[in-house]
Amino acid sequence: MRKICLTVVGLYLGLLHAYSQFYPVEKTSYQQRSLKLDEVNLVSSYYWQNGNHSAVTGGIGTEQGTDLANGLELKWVGYDLDTNKRSLTASLGIDHHTSASQAYVSKDGSSKSDGIRVYPELSYTAENRKNGSELSLGAYYSSEYSYHSLGLNAGYSQKNASNGEYNIKINAFYDRVKLIYPTELRPSTAVVVTSASGSGGSAGIPSDPRFTLDGAFSFAQVVNPRMQASIMTDLVFQAGDLGLPFHRVYFTDGTEAVESLPSIRLKFPIGFRLNYFAGDNLIIRAYYRFYLDTWGILSHTANLELPVKLTPFFSISPFYRYYIQTAANYFAPYGMHSRNDAFFTSNYALSAFSSQFFGIGFRTTFIKSIGSLGLNGIEARFGHYAQTTDLVSNVISVNLKFK
Repeated sequence: MRKICLTVVGLYLGLLHAYSQFYPVEKTSYQQRSLKLDEVNLVSSYYWQNGNHSAVTGGIGTEQGTDLANGLELKWVGYDLDTNKRSLTASLGIDHHTSASQAYVSKDGSSKSDGIRVYPELSYTAENRKNGSELSLGAYYSSEYSYHSLGLNAGYSQKNASNGEYNIKINAFYDRVKLIYPTELRPSTAVVVTSASGSGGSAGIPSDPRFTLDGAFSFAQVVNPRMQASIMTDLVFQAGDLGLPFHRVYFTDGTEAVESLPSIRLKFPIGFRLNYFAGDNLIIRAYYRFYLDTWGILSHTANLELPVKLTPFFSISPFYRYYIQTAANYFAPYGMHSRNDAFFTSNYALSAFSSQFFGIGFRTTFIKSIGSLGLNGIEARFGHYAQTTDLVSNVISVNLKFK
């Protein structure tokens, strides 16, 4: 099963507030107020997929898998005498995932085929409403059986007098991957030796590090009362063990090994977004991204979403995304790699393919919060994904907002 990371889940759960205004000016009187719980979000999603190109078995075999994700987010808001806004957000996510192919880390299919991932996150923002600036700091941790990740981020945004806004954000992640090899490729001392970096993982299984640094910049501009445009770009640097030790590769001579990939990777994405209010009841949201990296992948993404307001309190949002990429320099299908190759993988996430993702979202809000817990809104979303490698998946997500 292809690893479902937080970024992908976030994509599936990206329920945008379709009818927020471009001019976020609040005409309220301010008074000093310490941090107070302002909003609670409960998010749940269920994802399932099927395919026949598992990297665990060298590019062939089942990719059946599921992921049940549940998250709780708490947001506190406060103000000082200078009308500066302070926000503290704490969240906790817990996923349970299953993978039929993961069982074949052992050739007899007896390996662990499910797992739990826990990922807490904490962020703090300070907004100066007089000069239009905002500073943010955050920390993130993710833990599961074979993978641990620690992330830190810092961001700064600045509005200008012409209704534009600049944003810059730095993200840093330090990961450790347990070196769990396929059973037939494990050294006899696999559970007692240390990794190349000299450090071992828990339960005697060694682990290798991976470091990611991401610098992101964006600029958004209100063109007129109906249109907003933005540009986004990143520079991503990755170093360390960038493959997974339980991904097999089979060679033309019938022998096998664990995938081997370069220890450095640079990514260069740039995206453009256009939001247009076509009327009182329709928004057109268009997005395009170009991407290339030092492994030879070049891709294009085009996305269109059409939120439609059916009543003042209910809207639907059909969406469609098309994606296409070239193959990495180091990819070849099952049994096609040469023993002379310096790097090799049969992970179809690095192959040439195109995909489509489409579905619909629903959002409703209430004039008055419902119940003692203050239910303020409900959002739901369904999406279907199809890839030309025959991988297909579906996802359903629900978000309950309490104010």
